[in-house]
Amino acid sequence: MAPTSLAHLRREYRNKPLLESQAPADPLRLFEKWFREALKVKALDVNAMILATVSPAGQPSARVVLLKGYDRKGFVFFTNYLSHKGRDLERHPQASLLFFWPELSRQIRLDGTARPVATWESDEYFQTRPRDSQLGAWVSEQSRVIGDRKVLDRRMREFEAKFRGKLVPRPPHWGGYRLNPKTIEFWKGQPSRLHDRLVYRKRSGNGWARERLAP
Repeated sequence: MAPTSLAHLRREYRNKPLLESQAPADPLRLFEKWFREALKVKALDVNAMILATVSPAGQPSARVVLLKGYDRKGFVFFTNYLSHKGRDLERHPQASLLFFWPELSRQIRLDGTARPVATWESDEYFQTRPRDSQLGAWVSEQSRVIGDRKVLDRRMREFEAKFRGKLVPRPPHWGGYRLNPKTIEFWKGQPSRLHDRLVYRKRSGNGWARERLAP
């Protein structure tokens, strides 16, 4: 197969600059502003974020998960604790999150430590999920090899029968993580590839230090 050239794929950015004078001292305020603006333009899957982890052998791995809450304690997502990402985080809780909103030519990257949320938080969120999603958490032995699609269909029927007429409890292997960021970087596309990059680094005491990075 001959190499495929993608040199012609190029996008030019036209945005107002992201200036320090317009950026708040608290990065959570800027995150919330950008997130609301992404909602306003109806960005596709606005709460989708790439989660990057590293395996015990040092192999990086990335996948898309959904943000389900955030506050000053961190950014929350839910998954199967026995999945590849769950096993990675058990050994190496250091992780990264990346939001990308092409409609606004913006991305936000967060580096920090991810720990399981409290049991009550996982229980509370699980009961807000659609019933089929609740059953799916029991059906899928996430990241394990299965024979074919029929395995999932058969297990779905089994758990539908098991919990018919009952509340579906949260599986013990399923729950949330909260990533507590140590750095948060805001990127905004600009002409000539001279993009804006403002990074906030958590101080050892309180507050954040803000710096501009070269693009």
